[in-house]
Amino acid sequence: MARMRFGIFMAPFHVPTGQNPTAAYGRDLATIQLLDELGYDEAWIGEHHSGGVELIPSPEIFIAHAAAQTRHIKLGAGVSSLPYHNPLWVADRMILLDHLTRGRAMMGVGPGALPTDATMIGIDPLEQRAALEEDFEVLMHLLRSDEPISVETKRYRLVDARSQYRPYTDPCFEIGVAAIASPSGPRLAGRYGVGLLSVGATISEGFDALHLHWDVMEERAAEFGTVADRGKWRLVGPMHLAESREQAIRDVRHGLDPFCEYTQKTIAAPHFRAAGSTFDERVAWVNDTGLGVIGTPDEAIAQIERLAEQSGGFGCYLMMAHEWAGPEATRRSYELFARYVMPRFQNSATRLQASERWAASVQAGLDVRQAQALKEWTEKHAAERAAKQPVAAG
Repeated sequence: MARMRFGIFMAPFHVPTGQNPTAAYGRDLATIQLLDELGYDEAWIGEHHSGGVELIPSPEIFIAHAAAQTRHIKLGAGVSSLPYHNPLWVADRMILLDHLTRGRAMMGVGPGALPTDATMIGIDPLEQRAALEEDFEVLMHLLRSDEPISVETKRYRLVDARSQYRPYTDPCFEIGVAAIASPSGPRLAGRYGVGLLSVGATISEGFDALHLHWDVMEERAAEFGTVADRGKWRLVGPMHLAESREQAIRDVRHGLDPFCEYTQKTIAAPHFRAAGSTFDERVAWVNDTGLGVIGTPDEAIAQIERLAEQSGGFGCYLMMAHEWAGPEATRRSYELFARYVMPRFQNSATRLQASERWAASVQAGLDVRQAQALKEWTEKHAAERAAKQPVAAG
């Protein structure tokens, strides 16, 4: 890829529980505003309803709020839990966002990450992936077709349903399907020619499945006559950066332990469960397993290169947003990533570096000429000034 895109995948995680949600939402907005200023490409906001830590129940509402206070960054529902909703209303809400943001909105869909969310509305977690596949077909029809659709499932009924709106983006805004380790996401993305959000790209099962996922994408694209585009493939993983690995580790003493305890003791997500019971063991879980980086920009570059090699190439890397460190250290991490990591994969610094090398190669010769020019003009000025002085009487 000539220019890799970068952004964040914001659940968001706010640990420990018991925080003021109003203040937490303010920090989330401030993070997106910072990324907008720093030149990040996109931010994806999740949907969750239980557990006390992931606090945004409606990514669409949050996106509308954030879009009005940012200028460039694209904002994605990442992801909307499609089986929880009527697909007609999902389509209409996203088309509205596409218009309100003038094409800066994106839609991600998934089966629902937290089984506790599904349980509260009577959905068996065993049914969620089949429901996603069923609902996504309906959703794509509503977005792409002018023809009405009638369908009845256990969760909703549509009768000659159609959206009365067309998207602002022609023909439609970007769409991505979430994937962790199973092939359900790649199956849908390949069939409909949309993007893939590999949320579990850096966990061991997800990393091992990257090649498999792309193989599924290409097979399904060939079967249904669509295109599997690596530029639409987004990989997600956690990072926290500082000037040294030692400083980064000191920074994450702020919140790594409660984050890990949330994955170990609260959420029913065996695919993303922290290892270790001590702080040092949990740092090792991140750094030594390849899950992420608590370290330096150079280590972040190596991690992204490792993912590119394993996957065969992808279009966008999304840092999993978290509060492992305090606000100032977190801000510094995003700044370091933008300053030193992004240029490595975007060719944004190559001309600057070439110009520096050229200037250094001609410095010696031009140094002499510049000094000579300064000397000559100083002498010329002195001579002109002397010529204007009156001659003293003899």
